[in-house]
Amino acid sequence: MPIEFNSLDAILNHGFDTVIDVRSPAEFAEDHVPGAINLPALTDAQRVGVGTVYKRISAFDGRKIGAAMVARNVADHIDGPLATKDGSWRPLVYCWRGGQRSGSVATILSQIGWRTEVVQGGYQTFRRLVNHALYDDPLPHRVVLLDGNTGTAKTAILARLAARGVQVIDLEGLAGHRGSLLGATAAGQPSQKAFETALAVALNGLDPARPVVVEAESSKIGRIALPPSLWVAMLAARRVVIEAPMQARAAFLTAAYADIIAEPDEVARRLAPLRNLRGHAVVDGWIALLRGGEFAALATALMVEHYDAAYTKSRRIDERDVIAVVQAQTLDEVGQDRAADAVMAALSGL
Repeated sequence: MPIEFNSLDAILNHGFDTVIDVRSPAEFAEDHVPGAINLPALTDAQRVGVGTVYKRISAFDGRKIGAAMVARNVADHIDGPLATKDGSWRPLVYCWRGGQRSGSVATILSQIGWRTEVVQGGYQTFRRLVNHALYDDPLPHRVVLLDGNTGTAKTAILARLAARGVQVIDLEGLAGHRGSLLGATAAGQPSQKAFETALAVALNGLDPARPVVVEAESSKIGRIALPPSLWVAMLAARRVVIEAPMQARAAFLTAAYADIIAEPDEVARRLAPLRNLRGHAVVDGWIALLRGGEFAALATALMVEHYDAAYTKSRRIDERDVIAVVQAQTLDEVGQDRAADAVMAALSGL
């Protein structure tokens, strides 16, 4: 009988040697159970082809053609990635909804002698558990926001807090985006589903009795939307605010965005949408600083003429319960360490 998992914690702590996702590579790439390997029963092209035969000719012909393809693919997996597995190996197999693909693969593996089990409901079961954690119930965690203007090294300080044993979630890291107009990275962003899986797993590993520090963000990071339960918790959260002199912030941003400013044409392209908001003259001034290699001056101008104004406007709209304001005179390595220590001190009373 397929194994039924009734909680996210249960499926993440499944106890099997290997979790095998037998869906197509494209399905796997969009999202999958953490730690799973992809040994597809059908490739992307095969899946489309079988589906076409199934719908246009007959279900019987589709199943017959698909079965032959699955058998050949599983044979390749046995001769390849599974060739070194001994008789004690215990795999857990899943497909889209725990149907024919996972059943077919599991049957072959079981006939060899491996103690193979199938996830009841397949990936859809896992997805429901993630949705339940992020969409259905309020978060049990006590969220504290690390807040501050652009350039106050919040993400870097968050990493230092984690190294000191503080519970943190790096939303920008999970979303693959630095959260600003220039925040896109070369690696790109994960799918919305993959982000939510990573977030649900991160939350599942935290102690609800202890504070969880999250960087203050908007409801979207790049194209990734924050799930409702987290966003509601962030809106109600208490905050620790980082403040730093403009010169320190500009120096930090120049270093943090070195990869971006190394491509002036790309920076100019990303700044272009702000023409309608800030005006052509202002944006032309930014681009002139960029072309002239005056990166610290560009960072200062962006903060003064755009980011700080937007932040001030949002603060007028949104009331904040501030636990402490941390003054960071510098944002170099030493300054970040001092700021992290000050944040920890502010959290100690919670």
